[in-house]
Amino acid sequence: MAVPSPLHRQFDYLPPAGGEQNSLCPGMRVRVPFGKRHMVGVLTGITSNPGIAADRLRHASQVLDASPVISEDMLALAGWAADYYHHPIGEVLQLLLPASLRQGRPWKPTQNGKWRLTDAGRQADAPQPHRAPRQACLWNLLAQHAEGVDTTALATHLQNWKAPLKLLEKRGWVEFVVPPVLAAGARAVAAGPRLNAAQQQAIENICAALDSFRPFLLDGVTGSGKTEVYLQVIVESLRLGKQALVLVPEIGLTPQLVERFRMRLGSVAAFHSGLSGAERLETWQAASDGRIPVVIGTRSAVFMPLKNPGVIVVDEEHDASFKQQDGFRYSARDIAVMRARRRSIPIVLGSATPSLESLYNVRQGRYAQLHLPERAGNAKHPRMRLLDIRSRRMEEGLSDLLLDAMRQHLGAGGQVLLFLNRRGYAPTVMCHACGTTLQCARCDARLTLHADQRLQCHHCGAQRPLPERCPQCGGTDFGQYGLGTERVERALQRLFPDTGIARIDRDSTRRRGSLNALLDTVRSGESRILVGTQMLTKGHDFPDVTLVGILDADQGLFGVDFRSSERMAQLIVQAAGRAGRSLRPGEVLIQTHHPDHPLLRHLVADGYASFAAAALIERRQAGLPPYAAMALLRAEATAPSAPMAYLQAAKTVLTACLGNDIQLLGPAPAPMERRAGRIRAQLLLLANQRARLQQVLGTAMPELIALKQARRVRWSLDVDPADMY
Repeated sequence: MAVPSPLHRQFDYLPPAGGEQNSLCPGMRVRVPFGKRHMVGVLTGITSNPGIAADRLRHASQVLDASPVISEDMLALAGWAADYYHHPIGEVLQLLLPASLRQGRPWKPTQNGKWRLTDAGRQADAPQPHRAPRQACLWNLLAQHAEGVDTTALATHLQNWKAPLKLLEKRGWVEFVVPPVLAAGARAVAAGPRLNAAQQQAIENICAALDSFRPFLLDGVTGSGKTEVYLQVIVESLRLGKQALVLVPEIGLTPQLVERFRMRLGSVAAFHSGLSGAERLETWQAASDGRIPVVIGTRSAVFMPLKNPGVIVVDEEHDASFKQQDGFRYSARDIAVMRARRRSIPIVLGSATPSLESLYNVRQGRYAQLHLPERAGNAKHPRMRLLDIRSRRMEEGLSDLLLDAMRQHLGAGGQVLLFLNRRGYAPTVMCHACGTTLQCARCDARLTLHADQRLQCHHCGAQRPLPERCPQCGGTDFGQYGLGTERVERALQRLFPDTGIARIDRDSTRRRGSLNALLDTVRSGESRILVGTQMLTKGHDFPDVTLVGILDADQGLFGVDFRSSERMAQLIVQAAGRAGRSLRPGEVLIQTHHPDHPLLRHLVADGYASFAAAALIERRQAGLPPYAAMALLRAEATAPSAPMAYLQAAKTVLTACLGNDIQLLGPAPAPMERRAGRIRAQLLLLANQRARLQQVLGTAMPELIALKQARRVRWSLDVDPADMY
């Protein structure tokens, strides 16, 4: 039994008193006593040889389901994920269930399917009419209809049919079958645009593998028609009567993609955290029954049950949003690959800026790479230029060169997109008298000033008004330094008073529907200047945008995370890809104080593929992922010395398991040592081989859990960490 607890183990229980053990199956929910409470666990197996004496076992309280709510293949996937990420299986299985089912509420299969005899039921001797007349009558009715009988027909032919049906189901003689919405042979609702040769070749390669596991990296420049490739492949999968799962990194992308898919395919469902509990349950159940052919969702949708999956798509596969950063720290992209492998179906990983891990897998022969080198239709690649802003006159982060270009493009009827990956008004507020910067009381971070004179910590969320006096010297003159999207927006309103402006960031899109409302103003032409964070760079199609300005390309050049340069390059290319997606030519201007930086020059002159090749060489020379396997052991506590004490003890445990092929780095304070009032430290493991790292972690985990210092900290293990903070 897997119980939702932080304990890295499962528990044995006896069946409920008076219950039939033969009716139990793995995947059912069972209410069990756990300490002084009752919890809802998931049955993972049945054994006649428990690990402890039977007289010491407690009885389960109640079996909540008549049939499994988690399928056998999803149980196996959850088991693999729990082992790989070294996370308690009980907590992993909770992610597979909607909230209402985790709480133990009733669940019944939908009733639009049919009851039919199983293979065992057809081979069994019919029930004797004189001993079980209603079972015999029901068995004969089902035997005459091999395709099955729905509940309406059962009620027409038999009175009081539910009790005998339940008895036959317990014996394994009948089953409830829900046909998929799209049966084999179904066609798309609408025809798609004309394909170019590269798109056609990619579709043919993927469709040729629809009955087997094969990972494809669809490497297509922005605007190359990757979504059309997804659609055509899914159409072919639906023709075979199978379902499709599409993962996207952001909630904001989901409604647009769902609408586009619905126009072509008809029935499509969304699954993300913005839905209500009832909506998530309805989608979960319909997908499980096979009534929804296509599910589009964010990270957690990787655990969506599908009755008959045919293909999985991960759009923007490079995006860090696919990695869960707390609790169960899983990668939805990597779990999706494993899910496809276990079901022997293809998976398509799409991106204009593929992650170095995926490119490495191509080099190792694990993934097949499909190129879309040209934009779809007649659109051309935008022209990219570096703007040297050293000693240039600046207006709130906007150089005179960029402002001149904006006026030219706006005068020609185009739209302008300005990218700055920092929200708020000013990231630093400093007392002019004494030089004190206003800091978060709970984090090692400066407070960001917002346009409403509110200070906010973008790490823990703490807020307070801008003080009238400096807390250090009592001065009243505060300087506001640095740029955020709000400050740029205010400057644009002053510089372009007659032009509509849309700011798109987390602050401006908090309310439900606000993002779509802002995007509608862009598509209608009401807003002709867009300014925003990375929310603007992912998947949006703005046909009239002819100029993209990258306001600060230097942010990622000197980051403490070894992935900083990779992410900076991805953001620049993704933002640049919004320009010139229609017939109008596009231009991209990148403001920098370091125009001679080799990374920037490499990216602008030779493109992302050349940059990625050079970055892979650097990673190999440094012995960093993807040429090494990595795990990060983190610890945090309110007591300053507790995290380091735990990690020192953990290092002793791990050292005993190591060989020459694994390095231990640290322990050391985290790059942001204090966050949300807690002191943080970390210990890094680097291994030449992933299997060897897994072996060491598996051996050491019981001792890491048992350390006495563990009781004084909150600790976690992050396998394949996406960031070092």
